[in-house]
Amino acid sequence: MSKILIIDDERAIRNTLREILEYEDYLVDDIDNGIDGLELIQKNDYDLVLCDIKMNRMDGMEVLSEGLAIKPDLPFIMISGHGTVETAVEASKKGAFDFISKPPDLNRLLITVRNALDRGSLVTETKVLKRRVSKTREILGESQGISKIKETIDRVAPTDARVLITGANGAGKELVARWLHEKSHRNNAPLIEVNCAAIPSELIESELFGHEKGSFTSAIKQRIGKFESASGGTLFLDEIGDMSQSAQAKVLRALQENKITRVGGEKEIDVDVRVIAATNKDLLKEIEAGNFRMDLYHRLSVILIHVPSLAERRDDIGLLAQSFLEEICSDYGMPVKRMSEPALEALRALPWTGNIRELRNMIERLIILSDKTITDGDVKAFANPSAPVTAIAAAAPQTDFDQFKNFQEYKDFAEREYIKFKLEKNNWNVSKTADDIDIQRSHLYSKIEKYGLKRGE
Repeated sequence: MSKILIIDDERAIRNTLREILEYEDYLVDDIDNGIDGLELIQKNDYDLVLCDIKMNRMDGMEVLSEGLAIKPDLPFIMISGHGTVETAVEASKKGAFDFISKPPDLNRLLITVRNALDRGSLVTETKVLKRRVSKTREILGESQGISKIKETIDRVAPTDARVLITGANGAGKELVARWLHEKSHRNNAPLIEVNCAAIPSELIESELFGHEKGSFTSAIKQRIGKFESASGGTLFLDEIGDMSQSAQAKVLRALQENKITRVGGEKEIDVDVRVIAATNKDLLKEIEAGNFRMDLYHRLSVILIHVPSLAERRDDIGLLAQSFLEEICSDYGMPVKRMSEPALEALRALPWTGNIRELRNMIERLIILSDKTITDGDVKAFANPSAPVTAIAAAAPQTDFDQFKNFQEYKDFAEREYIKFKLEKNNWNVSKTADDIDIQRSHLYSKIEKYGLKRGE
């Protein structure tokens, strides 16, 4: 159900517009001035704003400009009792969807509202599709550290300079590597990723350089390595601090000569690869301890980029949380939930040892387990993944949380119990339950089928 905000200093106009729109089943808020209207826009997810032009305290054109600065895709319909062509053109230039005169013609008003809402839906759907098609998520944040990283990426990406990215686990090193590739002249060629920590030391050389048939017991056929696969593109060596000394020596040679030799082979193969490396270790300390080659370090660290931990960029938590909120709700087919300011403050106060990855998991948990508005109480209750949920506890008070192998299993259990609890509370009225938990009815039917829920079980 679409939500509309009316900003007009004339009570009669507000009441008339509200009656018309509510009769068409729209959810409507109204306010008598632009300053408070902007605050409501900041705090709520409106689908459309109807805004008067001539108002006390703040002019409607100013409200339009500042409102679009807050939410660039929010449609504005400007209304005025002193409409002129010049005013309509000015409103359009500033980004208004349309302009209508007072008193509004009923049919024109409703048609304009429907068109604006349709346009807003198309913009949202296009964003979702672009995000799903694109492999590279936007780097979100306005803190000094993140702004510097974005600037460095813009400068470095068009070159073939090697980059060493440092930072804690979950801080976003892989995302930086993806953007370096995305903004480079190699972006039509592959970005090949290798997690050096996940590959056993005896297999890392075969993984990187390939092997010839029969070069070792399990080498039943020739294999192309990651350096060859990435030729013409970018090779991302993640957690390079965990690479064996033998593999380090061969990587160094590949970087020096742009040639590799497969394990068990003799032929030198030319490769054209840009190497980006990342690590959560202090490589200078690893060099002192004899675990990492200094000459390889200097080859890799032409450009150094340090990704700050989430605890070092707490001002970005609100922006990240809102982005995850919209993304995850979209993936689940749910209307975007609202997060209260106290909830954001509670999020900013958490230690975030797991960084961005932990924050995303936390937002997903809050979306599933909270009501329409996420509160600071929800954040405190669900900060621990194994924290019990009131509704679930009521339905299954003796739940043994040790039975779940991972959070996904717990999440599925929690969602099933929550939906069952709400269905029973609403006497299995699916439409009412869908409205109650704020998801589409078709999506609720899918969940009922997924979890095999049956009335009276």
